[in-house]
Amino acid sequence: MQYQCERFDLPDAELRCLILFGEERYLTAKGIALKMNVVKSRVSKIVEGLLKKKLIQRTKDPEDSRISLLSLTPQGNEKLNEINRFHEDIHYQVLVQIAPDQRKAVLTNLDILKASMEAVKELMI
Repeated sequence: MQYQCERFDLPDAELRCLILFGEERYLTAKGIALKMNVVKSRVSKIVEGLLKKKLIQRTKDPEDSRISLLSLTPQGNEKLNEINRFHEDIHYQVLVQIAPDQRKAVLTNLDILKASMEAVKELMI
């Protein structure tokens, strides 16, 4: 994470927050707090940092003007794409270190692990 933070010139929390937007078109501060498992006051500081860097923008929810919706700006979208390309490259570099005949087994086992983790997560809800 430290390398990524330096590479993308973002503090750890801002980097992790920005990555959350890859799954969502809009997020709220409350939603970010839940996903990052931090208090809302901490999210306020993270959001302010991303707003200052012009990576996200704030708009009012058309259905409830008390709620602010946060979304990526074009610069934020570009930065997120750059981060995602970096992650894809890292994953590729890891896979090419594995012998070709073993890659399929590793990927299959990772899929099994992911499914098992998701099943356990559902039991905890």
